Amino acid sequence: MFKIIRSLFKKDTKLLEENIKMKKYLIVGLGNIGEKYEHTRHNIGFKIVDYFCSKEKINFVNEKLAFKAEYNLKGRKFIFIKPNTYMNLSGKAVKYWLQKENVPLENLLIITDDLNLPFGHFRVKGKGSDGGHNGLKDIQEKINTSVYNRLRFGISATFSKGKQVDYVLGEWSVEEKASLQERLDKCTEIIKSFVLSGVNNTMNTFNGK
Repeated sequence: MFKIIRSLFKKDTKLLEENIKMKKYLIVGLGNIGEKYEHTRHNIGFKIVDYFCSKEKINFVNEKLAFKAEYNLKGRKFIFIKPNTYMNLSGKAVKYWLQKENVPLENLLIITDDLNLPFGHFRVKGKGSDGGHNGLKDIQEKINTSVYNRLRFGISATFSKGKQVDYVLGEWSVEEKASLQERLDKCTEIIKSFVLSGVNNTMNTFNGK
């Protein structure tokens, strides 16, 4: 009986030590909640983290300010969130989960759409302006810095004057849909590279590809 108890204690202690050593990373996909936004260009952040978690067979759970999922790989913990605050108030969820999980700012990755990049192109950056993106603007205001990692996914800017809102909240074209899976696979590689190899190596490997 005592041997069994000691064995269980050793296992619990080992798990505790592993969790303490495990580095945490907060991966945030930006988007708007609700079925009508699900397949829109503006929701590519949601789509990327959904795709990653679907491939790894992990599910999101509705928690405070966000849908949350966790994935462990090589001593690192990926904490995925999709803020349920709507895009323009994303910063509240980001700040809460950074503090809740005690994640260092350098281990934060924000995934968002970008009108300034051609469709399917992406750019990993370690800092920058909000570029007119209201979700990024709110994040920078809430965490009080523009020095955080982001993965920008290009949605292009092929809209006529005055039609920007309709365009970003519109659904993908047939041609874009046909190319999405390959691009989503590449984004999965980028996320893993960011966590396992760091932002600089990831930029060197994937930017411009």
